[in-house]
Amino acid sequence: MDMSLTGVVRTVATTVPDHEAIVQGDTRRTYAELLDRVDRIGGALHARGLGLHTERSQLADWESGQDHLALYLHNCPAYLECMLGAYAARVAPFNVNYRYVADELRHLLADAGARGIVFHSVFAATLAEVLGDLPDLTVLLQVPDSSGAALLPGAEWFDDAVAASPGRPPVDPSPDDLYILYTGGTTGLPKGVLWRQGDIYPAALGGRRISTGEEYADLDAIAENARRGGLRVLPSAPFMHGAAHWMALTALHNGNTVVLPSDATAFDPADLLDTVEREHVGIALLVGDSFGRPILDELPRRARDLSSLTLLISGGAALSAPVKSALLQQLPGVAIMDGLGSSEAGQQATHLSRGDRPVSSGTFTPGTGMTIVSADLTRLLAPGDDELGWLAQRGRVPLGYLGDAEKTARTFPTIDGERFSVPGDRARFSAEGLLELHGRDSVTINSGGEKIFAEEVEAALADHPAVYDVIVTGRPSPRWGQEVVALVQFRAGSSATIEELLDTCGRRLARYKLPKDIIPVDRVVRSPAGKADYRWATRIAAGDL
Repeated sequence: MDMSLTGVVRTVATTVPDHEAIVQGDTRRTYAELLDRVDRIGGALHARGLGLHTERSQLADWESGQDHLALYLHNCPAYLECMLGAYAARVAPFNVNYRYVADELRHLLADAGARGIVFHSVFAATLAEVLGDLPDLTVLLQVPDSSGAALLPGAEWFDDAVAASPGRPPVDPSPDDLYILYTGGTTGLPKGVLWRQGDIYPAALGGRRISTGEEYADLDAIAENARRGGLRVLPSAPFMHGAAHWMALTALHNGNTVVLPSDATAFDPADLLDTVEREHVGIALLVGDSFGRPILDELPRRARDLSSLTLLISGGAALSAPVKSALLQQLPGVAIMDGLGSSEAGQQATHLSRGDRPVSSGTFTPGTGMTIVSADLTRLLAPGDDELGWLAQRGRVPLGYLGDAEKTARTFPTIDGERFSVPGDRARFSAEGLLELHGRDSVTINSGGEKIFAEEVEAALADHPAVYDVIVTGRPSPRWGQEVVALVQFRAGSSATIEELLDTCGRRLARYKLPKDIIPVDRVVRSPAGKADYRWATRIAAGDL
């Protein structure tokens, strides 16, 4: 049965109204308070003319019939409330990368056709630079913050708009209403992925039973599950990326509590661990080594009671085997789950590591609907097939990319009458039916006729104890066409020779995959969610920076 996201959260909130829903510092919202805020925000958007104007059945897969609301915010309760409030008004919210400069912000808001925006005061000056070029962006709701910035001309204070709201909007949300996630900013212009809410809910937002993968049959089943809720979940990455708000919405859809670090403007490992201790967090989200290594550095600095913590989930970037091993050693009793998924496919596979078994990376247990298709997109590959194919998803998949019919057809092909999502990751099935992930094709290096995946070289170099972080890219080569270049950030007080790094890398990889050059850098540049900035890496490798 398809569910609208509003219907799910309303069911949970009426089932467990007194359970805590969202906590950040001194701000604590029960589910009843959350639902009231959701209805008020929805009512405020509806009163300002935002909503649905064309039903899904009348549109092509890459088209939207709803008004779009930009969320230009640091992590805070208002972010999640605005997502859910927009859904209540049949408005489609979308994520804004708050690191964007004015030109990037202008492109994103224009591409999305944004009619409204909710923004923290600290971003008002950047927004002011682009408003003159966006005549359709007329609803401006400003959230105050520690910057103390004045109200932007033409904007309203968010809290005033919510307080004056008429309440629950007089519309009936549908499972056909859109969930929009903008993606792709590290390797190209961002694109808006369009999902039906009825599809994204089971695909990535908690609409399946963890134990069986079975979708919840109806609202009664969702209510029954919510009564068993009570886990306290901490998403540490910015909500402007899918991994973090997927985890948060999954928690809310299951009657659990979303706990946010006190300072959401930057990743602070001390604040994260203090929050785990203070709020008795059971599950926390990391994003690969860029979050894992600072936590390892922080753990010995001060004793904390972290006994409530049972599971670390890494999503959005790779967590290397050495970092996993060190975390499991320092946090006995904690398990680590690598989650594999993408904006275009939802959650696809997992890998669980515990302290009582050997640690590995790069192989995953397939989830519901995950499959691998042949390189020519004509057939499905079976376990044990030697062909390197494409990681794919069947069943619950997106509609397409906003405004882009060509890219929609390319990424969501039909094979034997069934529609698949094929975002671009190379993969193979092992004989045991495990997924062997090789890497994103867009960051593949073609050297001497061989395909080399940047992620596999990064994972190999990360095995060296002196390496704090690493990004691998390609650059033009007169001999090889492209050659592998590694940008390495060493741990404080540590170093290694190129020969030592190549020796470490060579224990895991064929010789042709080894870097032709290794460039030490003061800091590897990543997004706030830990994703590698390959455009920066390419410029460094080419000597352009």
